[in-house]
Amino acid sequence: MRVGTRLLKLLIDGTEYTAEVTKCVINSAAADSSLQTFAAAANGGVRVYTLQGTAIQDMASTSLWAKIFSARGKTVPVVVNPYGVDTFTEDTPGYEGNVVITDPDGDFLGGQADSTVNKAQLFNFTWEFDGEPTLITTGNFTTAA
Repeated sequence: MRVGTRLLKLLIDGTEYTAEVTKCVINSAAADSSLQTFAAAANGGVRVYTLQGTAIQDMASTSLWAKIFSARGKTVPVVVNPYGVDTFTEDTPGYEGNVVITDPDGDFLGGQADSTVNKAQLFNFTWEFDGEPTLITTGNFTTAA
């Protein structure tokens, strides 16, 4: 089943932040490493995985923006649910792992003026996983992490 553009859900440290996130991506890239084992090289090289996203600036104590301040430098569990399902299956899986919360690079507060009433200021985040994210094919979204 293809992944749509409206259903993704995001759970960070047991809290769902779907309503605040406008973009969510798990990215994979070659690790910037001068030391690599033969085993890693045989498997295509060392990879680094990141959770990248864009979210609404909201200073409420329960917001993702506030979570960054309260948990910066901490490793927390995350679940990315691309199908927005309550229960994962082999046909509608999710991904889980642990990321280190860090401050965003660039704009974190404020932004461009706009006369549109329903627009909001945004910020971008990139958090590194402590390993490869794990595919989830069973279990419940809200209890996965």
